[in-house]
Amino acid sequence: MASNGKVAMVTGGGQGIGEAISKRLAQDGFAVAVADLNLDNANKVVSAIEAAGGKALAVKTDVADRDSVFNAVNTTADKLGGFDVIVNNAGLGPTTPIDTITPEQFDTVYHVNVAGTLWGIQAAHAKFKELGHGGKIINATSQAGVVGNPNLALYSGTKFAIRGITQVVARDLAAEGITANAYAPGIVKTPMMYDIAHKVGQNAGKSDEWGMQTFAKDITLGRLSEPEDVANGVAFLAGPDSNYITGQTLEVDGGMQFH
Repeated sequence: MASNGKVAMVTGGGQGIGEAISKRLAQDGFAVAVADLNLDNANKVVSAIEAAGGKALAVKTDVADRDSVFNAVNTTADKLGGFDVIVNNAGLGPTTPIDTITPEQFDTVYHVNVAGTLWGIQAAHAKFKELGHGGKIINATSQAGVVGNPNLALYSGTKFAIRGITQVVARDLAAEGITANAYAPGIVKTPMMYDIAHKVGQNAGKSDEWGMQTFAKDITLGRLSEPEDVANGVAFLAGPDSNYITGQTLEVDGGMQFH
């Protein structure tokens, strides 16, 4: 893996989509900070990247805590020698039938998904300014952030918010050479998605497979997404080929939504 001289940080990089993104960016030559609340998971991903000849660092990060996110970005820049790309990937996706949503659950999900993304944007912006160059901000929305999905009022709400925030940041920071884009995964084979499918199936008195199909039946390409499918799209947003693209949501969902 030849280094491209750039540094990227991926939040929630220890499993699922974040793990695939971390590995793909390392493959593309980035030195990658795997930022995750679960340090064991982050360390496993770092070991895999290093075994493949890449450069990586595990950083324990709670994205809901602004200081934790700023510390992670500072640690990344200090230890990896720069900072060029942030992927605000960490997120929670609980199944929330309308009448079951509690204030505590609202606070938790909005803090991780929306505040976590804002803190990542702020920390990256501060670091780009300090280093005197532009950079790339890449945020995780979802197919459920493009169209409301059943049973996901909290999650869908946060993912719509992230698309809006991405558009504002694109306008506000363009003059500084910073782009901001989002990626919208569809139904991806990750621990989070299997949990959603299980809960939706359970609520309907049906199987996990039935739960998955309530979401997956509209995939034009006829297969569930692998985490790597999403990582391919993020790699495009992180690399030089997307330099003239900002404020956009790249839908990587196998053709669930068309825009």
